[in-house]
Amino acid sequence: MDTGYAAYAAWILASASLVLLMTPGLALFYGGMTRAKSVLNMIMMSFGALAVVPPVFILWGWSTAYGEDVGGLFGNPFEMFGLQDVPATDYVYVAFQVTFAIITAALISGAIADRVKFSAWLVFLPLWVTLSYLPLAHQVWGGGFLSDAASGLSAKVFGVVDGAAEIAPIDYAGGTVVHINAGVAGLVLVLILGARRGFNKEPMRPHSLPLTMLGAGLLWFGWFGFNAGSYVPDAENFDLEGFVGETGLVWVNTTAAAAAAILGWILVEKIRDKKATSLGAASGVVAGLVAITPACGALSPLGSLALGLVAGALCALAVGLKYRFGFDDSLDVVGVHLVGGLVGTIAIGLLATSGGLFYGDGLKLFVVQTLIALYAVVWSGIATAIVGFAIKATIGWRIDTEDEVSGIDFVEHGESAYDFATTGGSPFKTGA
Repeated sequence: MDTGYAAYAAWILASASLVLLMTPGLALFYGGMTRAKSVLNMIMMSFGALAVVPPVFILWGWSTAYGEDVGGLFGNPFEMFGLQDVPATDYVYVAFQVTFAIITAALISGAIADRVKFSAWLVFLPLWVTLSYLPLAHQVWGGGFLSDAASGLSAKVFGVVDGAAEIAPIDYAGGTVVHINAGVAGLVLVLILGARRGFNKEPMRPHSLPLTMLGAGLLWFGWFGFNAGSYVPDAENFDLEGFVGETGLVWVNTTAAAAAAILGWILVEKIRDKKATSLGAASGVVAGLVAITPACGALSPLGSLALGLVAGALCALAVGLKYRFGFDDSLDVVGVHLVGGLVGTIAIGLLATSGGLFYGDGLKLFVVQTLIALYAVVWSGIATAIVGFAIKATIGWRIDTEDEVSGIDFVEHGESAYDFATTGGSPFKTGA
């Protein structure tokens, strides 16, 4: 094996470890945003994803995402079932991709915080990953319908050149597969489950903003593996200089977008509320990271700054829509991941240095990016509705109203995060 490619393989394993760390980071980010009586359950939902998704990915997930194409929609789940016949050199990619599946599923949990049976969540995870995440991963990265394949969506719209779509869709690290997918899933589940008791009537403030900011920092750190680890080389003719150059650009673009998004978010807060909040800064970090995820290899650093600034501002405005329209997206998964994912995916058509409208290359890429974003919305919406309604009709989603008031941590896990002096039972009251 070429020594340059060996170094790349080592970087992939390091990146996989960084992305794996994102899920515990997400647990802290979400945990701090919940009320004190819900923090353990929120953390456990992320750890539930850590427990359930890897077995699914090993058994049929890798094969469904990257196996032999079936109608452009998914890979043959039995071709490499249990990772049989997977070349030894491909295990680094299995390691990297399973961490993506884990964090994507865990992201959804923030939308439905405070009110879901832990058992229902554990049943949801393998079904949703199988029906929504894995097919979209195949369609985008496995040569399916949202790739540059000659039978893909882009090829059907703008034609084929040399056996591939004339306009190749761009999703560098998961704007459609991860963020739009998780954001739509969160919205659909919120609509199926209904709001928390007291939503929009009583305060439901974050109980630990330092915990949330620590989680945001870990997410930012892990995101370098998420984005910079997504470089795809030519294994037979590995270009070390190209690898170093592109990975460096992706790192800089990721940082630029996250930093600018903090400014965009807190600027909205300052104008609207006269205060720039720590929660806004932490949320701005994530909004910028979400937006740059699909675009990190296609933009310049200046374009990344612009994208981050706009995404931070738009996501700050979007999180307030739940109060206007009455859907209880507990921890702003829709406002940050769905909106940020849409902004980042579609903005590629404007800001890409090759193919972008602002660089004089016309509207074709913008049209393709818009179409793949809308397709991902529809696919995730249908798949999530199927799973969500099936669980509602069988084991049910919601804990009892009384249990929700007394605290989901104590009811679902028999524990509380903090040792309050009590006379017995749960230490929490309404609004705690």
